[in-house]
Amino acid sequence: MGVLANVRSISVPWLRVARHALFRAALALAACCWASVILAQQTAAIATAHPLATAAGYEILKRGGNAFDAGVAVAAALAVVEPYSSGLGGGGFWLLHRADDGHQVMVDARETAPAGVRREHYFDRDGKPIPGATRQGGLAAAIPGAPAALAHVATRYGALPLSVSLAPAIQYARAGFKIDPRYARIARLRERFLQKGTGTARIFLDGMQAPQPGYVLRQPELAATLERLAREGASGFYSGRVGRALAAAVNEAGGVWQHSDLESYRVVERAPIRFTYRGATITAAALPSAGGIALAQSLGMLERFPSASPGNPGHAHLVVEALRRAFQDRARYLGDSDFKPVPVTKLLDRRYIARRAATIDPGAATKSDALGDEQPVRSESGNTTHFSVIDEAGNRVAATLTINLLFGAGIVAGDTGVLLNNEMDDFSLGDDVPNAYRLRGGRANGIEPGKRPLSSMTPAFVEDERGVLILGSPGGSRTVSQVLLAILQYLHASRVDLPRLLALPRFHHQYWPDRVEIEPEGFTPAWRAALAAKGHTLETVNRKWGNMQVVFKSKQTGAAHAASDPRGADVAWY
Repeated sequence: MGVLANVRSISVPWLRVARHALFRAALALAACCWASVILAQQTAAIATAHPLATAAGYEILKRGGNAFDAGVAVAAALAVVEPYSSGLGGGGFWLLHRADDGHQVMVDARETAPAGVRREHYFDRDGKPIPGATRQGGLAAAIPGAPAALAHVATRYGALPLSVSLAPAIQYARAGFKIDPRYARIARLRERFLQKGTGTARIFLDGMQAPQPGYVLRQPELAATLERLAREGASGFYSGRVGRALAAAVNEAGGVWQHSDLESYRVVERAPIRFTYRGATITAAALPSAGGIALAQSLGMLERFPSASPGNPGHAHLVVEALRRAFQDRARYLGDSDFKPVPVTKLLDRRYIARRAATIDPGAATKSDALGDEQPVRSESGNTTHFSVIDEAGNRVAATLTINLLFGAGIVAGDTGVLLNNEMDDFSLGDDVPNAYRLRGGRANGIEPGKRPLSSMTPAFVEDERGVLILGSPGGSRTVSQVLLAILQYLHASRVDLPRLLALPRFHHQYWPDRVEIEPEGFTPAWRAALAAKGHTLETVNRKWGNMQVVFKSKQTGAAHAASDPRGADVAWY
């Protein structure tokens, strides 16, 4: 297999220039050359959702950094060039593998609810939910985890100082970069939201209008905050003037943050979910990500049936039924296990999974109502980003990061340049209160001070005799099915073909609503008829979804390859 590269996953030299104008010219030159493909065999690979983030990661590897340093550089760069998806005001999950001793860990940088928040804040005097309270304004924002993760990963696992790894992002923010059609489209979609937000119009719009492709977006205030983080570590963000500005901006917009909420924020290192499937070892995110558990349950159920291509309609039926049951368990049981006991051991027990698999009828769909009257699962936003990294030594990173809905809560905190998340919408307000996606949640995911909301982000590693696959994607609840389908394709195929793995059409089921969502292209009338004949209701979504980033490193040759989702520039945003 040749080296795979596209506009988001190839390596180019970092363009070091001294003068601001020359730097801008170099970026323009780089932007037109991303598609110049064929590189010599390489033993490290990076796949991200933006070419400038990929370039930042490769530069750090060239400067002697390892995969963890490169991951820090990529995450920080994405915070600058994809402000609608991730940033210092958000959070996420980092799945790490250290090659020299095999240590694997999930760095949980999920946002937390502020200490002063109460469920009652989101209801009016009549007990009705206040429209938009969890999605826009001060009550929508949870305490960010992204800066703490950058500092933690760099300090504990990196080989370079944090200041070195953050340098590319600082340069992008200060000198600016030309926005691509994707940014322009999303800004146009959210133009009115940005016009009404706090500090958002002056940064992300061009004269109160959505900018056109090629517009140079500069964020000098964010550059200054990144520089403070580089000098002082996490305290440079959570304490002092930045921390005070964050709390003041949120509270002025109706929030209830305290400075102590920021100063007490810590990432948590957790043991990832680890299991085997048809000879492969799979490692995925643990709670408060629901993705790893759903992945383990779904694959455990599918292992009870003959293997087949995920595109085969008979096997697709089995995948749908496995997802239906995994998502029902999410609704019934899952939440932040630091606050409420979650029966993870039971949910991952092979005997329990076998009993669940035994309820699957290979010839007919099970109606979700027939599985019980539990409350349906909710889904958080797909406005997220993922990147995958592996270095020459075999250290690896799969990280999925988010600020939730497009451009988060619509609050830029003072002069910090930090756009804040609206992750409070990922909590459940009540059994009968749907979130932004008309989906309801379970009581285990209710709002409590200091709690982390449930997530579907599913960074994962897959290791078999051929090598290791590193993958993940945005997509809300559809993230789980995307990763599941990719793993099934990888393990079923006789050869590793990353472009094919990414290009396969996607389908999804999440227990409720009881329907199979399919992408608009790639499913033949015969395939649709076969699913319908088994009793499934199919709904074609207007656009393709997801933006998966994958890396593969061969055990036989040591060669590393990267590929990005062909949907990347024009995907559905949910």
